[in-house]
Amino acid sequence: MRNVLMLAFPIAMTGAAHAGTLELTVEIPRLSVAEYHRPYVAIWIEDASGNVAANLSVWYAVHLKDEKGETWLKDIRQWWRRAGRSLDLPLDGVSGPTRPPGRNTVTFDTAKSPLASLAPGEYRIVVEASREVGGKELVEIPFTWTPGADAQGSVAGRDELGAVTLRLTR
Repeated sequence: MRNVLMLAFPIAMTGAAHAGTLELTVEIPRLSVAEYHRPYVAIWIEDASGNVAANLSVWYAVHLKDEKGETWLKDIRQWWRRAGRSLDLPLDGVSGPTRPPGRNTVTFDTAKSPLASLAPGEYRIVVEASREVGGKELVEIPFTWTPGADAQGSVAGRDELGAVTLRLTR
C-alpha cells in the first residue's frame, strides 16, 4: 500500500553553503497482536524519475549472529529492488537497529553526505516498513530541494506506520 501526501507548498531546502538539518520523525504504532515483531524500516530519497538519490536509514536486526538480520531486508521490497540488493551492508551511518513502537526521530546534517551531493530538483522522502508476521507499508513526502526557507511536511500511514513528519531547517 502506498500513501502519498501532496503538499500545497513546495518544501525548500538550504544548500551546503547554508548548512541545516533534515529531521524525520517516524511513528511506529503499538499494535495489539498475538506475535509482535519490530518492523524493518528503510528511509531514502528518490529523485523525480524514481531513482534512489540517497539512502538515509535502514533499521533492521543488525545484532544477529552471522548477519542473519540482512536475510530479511528483501522484505522491504521497494527499497530492496531500488537500492538494497546492490549495497554492501551494513552501511556506515545508515544501518541501525529496529526501533520500538512510538516516535522515532532521525536527524541529518544537510552539509554532510549523503545530502550534501543532492542537486537542486524535485525529490521525495520515502519510508517503507515491513514486519514479520505483519504487513508492509510505504509512504512518501514530496519536496523541492533548492536554497530557501525552512519548511515542514507530513503524511500518515495506515497500518505499519503512523505519522511521518519531515522538518527542514536552515
